[in-house]
Amino acid sequence: MRATAARYGTAGSLVLTALVAAPAGSAGAAPPSPETRGTAVAAQRAETAGIRWGACAKAEKLPASLRCGMVSVPLDYARPDGRQIRLTVSRAKATGKYGKRAVARQGALVFNPGGPGGSGMYFPLMGLMPEWKRLGAAYDLVGYAPRGVGRSAPLSCQDPKEFTKAPTQSQSHPDPSYKRERIAQAQAYARGCAERNPGLRHYTTLNNARDLDVLRAALGERKLTFMGASYGTYFGAVYATLFPTHVRRMVFDSAVNPAPAQIWYRNNLDQSAAFERRWADFRAWVAKHDGTYHLGTTPEEVQRHYEKVRAELAHKPAGGKVGPGQLQAAYLMAGYYDDFWPARAEALAAYVKGDARPLVQQAAPEPRAAAEEENGNAVYTAVECNDAPWPTDFATWDRDNSELARVAPFETWDNVWMNLPCAYWPAPRQQPVDVRASAGELAPTLILAAERDAATPYDGALELHRRLAGSVLVTERDAGTHGIGGGPNRCVNGHLEAYLLEGRLPVRRAACAPHKEPLPQSGQRAVPRPRAL
Repeated sequence: MRATAARYGTAGSLVLTALVAAPAGSAGAAPPSPETRGTAVAAQRAETAGIRWGACAKAEKLPASLRCGMVSVPLDYARPDGRQIRLTVSRAKATGKYGKRAVARQGALVFNPGGPGGSGMYFPLMGLMPEWKRLGAAYDLVGYAPRGVGRSAPLSCQDPKEFTKAPTQSQSHPDPSYKRERIAQAQAYARGCAERNPGLRHYTTLNNARDLDVLRAALGERKLTFMGASYGTYFGAVYATLFPTHVRRMVFDSAVNPAPAQIWYRNNLDQSAAFERRWADFRAWVAKHDGTYHLGTTPEEVQRHYEKVRAELAHKPAGGKVGPGQLQAAYLMAGYYDDFWPARAEALAAYVKGDARPLVQQAAPEPRAAAEEENGNAVYTAVECNDAPWPTDFATWDRDNSELARVAPFETWDNVWMNLPCAYWPAPRQQPVDVRASAGELAPTLILAAERDAATPYDGALELHRRLAGSVLVTERDAGTHGIGGGPNRCVNGHLEAYLLEGRLPVRRAACAPHKEPLPQSGQRAVPRPRAL
């Protein structure tokens, strides 16, 4: 996230097929697909083999207290006896104790942080945080690197040094010459992905969901307890659609809109619009604290300072490494997490006063992270491009995003360049899964969402709630942090714990007041979460 093929003859295959639930609503439909049968075969093998836990590889950079292992899955589920790839898995066993009180173990809680391209190998460390101790007492906390990520059959589409080269430009309203340059880069990137990765077409959300079922079996869990954030909510929802009888409890934290028409082109348009709203929230907060930052008493004044810095960096990069592209990437994080606001505001204020050091420290590329960043982007691109049809004519992208950039210039075009390789993608595209579950098909599930989330706009949570009968939506009002479970909001955490520990949910919907805004100069998150979507 292993048994010889000789164990599984014709009779065994018939039994294995029965172990896999058909997609919801498909009773009496066509026989199971080869991929469905292949998933059953792989899951049975994994259940027999289990996971051999041992010390984590040095490459994982995890403490000795965690245990790691590997799970084999087919590259192509239609050919379960063909090429196998291995997924890395990490675990912290349930402590069995909360304070002085003994706590009964409830099995494994598997977590995915999103992306696509994010690794959950760090997740068991969350059990050390106060907000996770009750869950860590009852559950083995299990993280893993999905296919393509880290050491799990990693993908790469170009030289990491080339991917993270700096400084780079970023234009809110790009001119024709810049567009031609970025189109050529997108075409080259798509070619690089195909040339470097012969099995590229097998890196999909559907296969991520199948891998998750194999991991469930390898962990010895009859039913899965899962928490996914951001993109993790989408392939969790696909899993729930494919394997509804295998779900024990499932948390969708900051939900992607799963409507097939949204995957993925329209979701990215909606994301760009939502980042504009969240960027306005950040500027309003900076203006409110003008006594600290002196960047203006209105969001418009803060914007003018930002644009001035951006223009200066285009001509003279800070530290030789921070140009407009690096500035944009750094301040995009303020749209994801408001605990980045103080550090970003401080860096902007310092630069305006003539001190570029905080900005360089926060925005300059880290050479040691180049391979990880390039790998994450390769997986992101492969999964999103493979998952669904994309417009193949740049004129469509140009029309839609030029119109959007008139009202949402902050992120629109940078989002285009990130996704544009999908216009020139060589691998065959599939049709998105119609995520849904009717009443009684799926155990009750919990959806968590912040009302002003930019990465996964709130409409996505509403859509997922409509599609999964029996789901419950908990909303953090007037807040925009991306990924709210186990964070600073006690109300949200109360619902999360009640569900995972007791199976208890509100009737249909519930709301929580927003967590407190950050204080000026309070610092930034110690371990930033990977970008979603």
